[in-house]
Amino acid sequence: MKVPQSVADVLKNHVVYELECIDRLYLNLCVPRLQREQEVAAFFRFHRGHRFASSALMEPMSKDFVRQMEQYAQEHHIPVVLFDRQARKGPKGKKLKKDQIAQEYISRQGGREGVMFLGKAQEKTPVCRTERRRSPDGQSTYPWIIKSTAMVNHYYWYIFDDDFGPFILKFGSYFPYNAKVCLNGHEWLKRQLAKEGIGYQALDNGILRCSDPKGAQGIADSLSAGKIDVLIRKWLARLPHPFKAADRRAGYRYEPFIWQAEFSLTQVLDRPLSGRVFFEEVIRENLDLGRPDHVALIFDRRITRRTPGWFRTRVITEGVNPSLHLDYLFNRIKQYFKEGRGLRTETTINNPTDFKVPKRLQSLSQLRQIGFRANRRLLDVQKISQDCALGEAAFAKVNQPIEVEDQRVSGLRYGEGRVQALLTALLMFVFVATGFTAKDLRPQLAALMGISPDKLTAGRLSYDLRRLRLHGLIERLPRSHRYRLTQQGIQIALFWTRTYNRLLRPGLAQLVDPRCESAPLRSKFLQLAKAIDEAVVEAKIAA
Repeated sequence: MKVPQSVADVLKNHVVYELECIDRLYLNLCVPRLQREQEVAAFFRFHRGHRFASSALMEPMSKDFVRQMEQYAQEHHIPVVLFDRQARKGPKGKKLKKDQIAQEYISRQGGREGVMFLGKAQEKTPVCRTERRRSPDGQSTYPWIIKSTAMVNHYYWYIFDDDFGPFILKFGSYFPYNAKVCLNGHEWLKRQLAKEGIGYQALDNGILRCSDPKGAQGIADSLSAGKIDVLIRKWLARLPHPFKAADRRAGYRYEPFIWQAEFSLTQVLDRPLSGRVFFEEVIRENLDLGRPDHVALIFDRRITRRTPGWFRTRVITEGVNPSLHLDYLFNRIKQYFKEGRGLRTETTINNPTDFKVPKRLQSLSQLRQIGFRANRRLLDVQKISQDCALGEAAFAKVNQPIEVEDQRVSGLRYGEGRVQALLTALLMFVFVATGFTAKDLRPQLAALMGISPDKLTAGRLSYDLRRLRLHGLIERLPRSHRYRLTQQGIQIALFWTRTYNRLLRPGLAQLVDPRCESAPLRSKFLQLAKAIDEAVVEAKIAA
């Protein structure tokens, strides 16, 4: 079997199976009408009919809710696990994580629908408190609802659903009883494949191979916000609920909002060697590409919430397995080799509003398009970065002035300082799914040119954006003033910046700098010049 030679070769000739699927999905469950102090006060005063709104009215509700959950667990013989004080320990005496404990119960469940166990832990969460305020005349006081935080008990329902497999429904035990849902699209897919009688082999959190690849992809594409909402309503109806039926009829109902969504593309390779070649080539290209603000190799480092992130690329090696991380605001793309067989490219969206998308669960279809498009765009850029060569005609078309619809457009002169800075700045926005504006481009371009951003006038930026657009390097997003790079734009920007920064500039420095006498290129050039001089003398045409 032939050894792959490049990223493009790996992706074209050594992928034996691929699947796009929603991976982990974390949802916030909350009652929208109880998220502000005024709304909480209205709940107790106008809905419940109390004279004053006070946290004293919340305590009976909380105690009743906790009693119902513990009674439900007792009546249904559901084990209760205290994550904090009675954390279970593994073979080496280390505390087991929640996921490790869950795996034990999943293996015991045997695919039967039901609650596997109830976890309990103290966690910090937003709550409503009461403070005493004095009336304007100073003669009396009255309670006033304020937002605060507190350490309260949270109850984790670990559930095995017939359609979705294992998932978690977590409730806070204090008003307004916000909750969270954690589910996995791959687990849902496995359940659906089993029901359809489609054979498959699991790849940890994914699919290694499948007897009907097209059918599996069609099923994965059908996971929708509606099906997830049905799951949530189903278990909210079965489990103890903090709000009475009369409250829910009055509109105090839980609504799901997207907290974090992972969109994955798994490409199973023919052998581990193909994956190693892929990452060797990717790492080599990303070390000096200049596209991100920050590129770093970090060895043997544990990535935690405190790991800084903004807009950058990192290549992180854990043991011998590298992974590529690209951060954009609170979102990221991660690329790694899964179990030595599958190339996993995964976009994680932590804040839908970064992409001008509402957080409601109904926005899942929009986020799906953004996430999967980001995965494919990363792979396209990685293929282009391996081969960004241009033909003579394409080079001349960009380098020379052109006319587009009777408009004369100046060329993007190769080697010109401003053009190099402009194209380098554009490459910083390759993976920004929402595109970029002139305002976004201004500080990046100014920094590369070594000038203050206020010296880049709006007219000059508009001129640059116009010629980039008419040359086909960028395109305007519909109904907006935002732009994004085209595939041609990525290729030209990479070719212009790479050949200039890696070949032309260092090569000329070796030729003209006397301090580079021992440089291989300079010595070869001097040999060539000497040979040409000798040939001229022999031909008797010397001056």
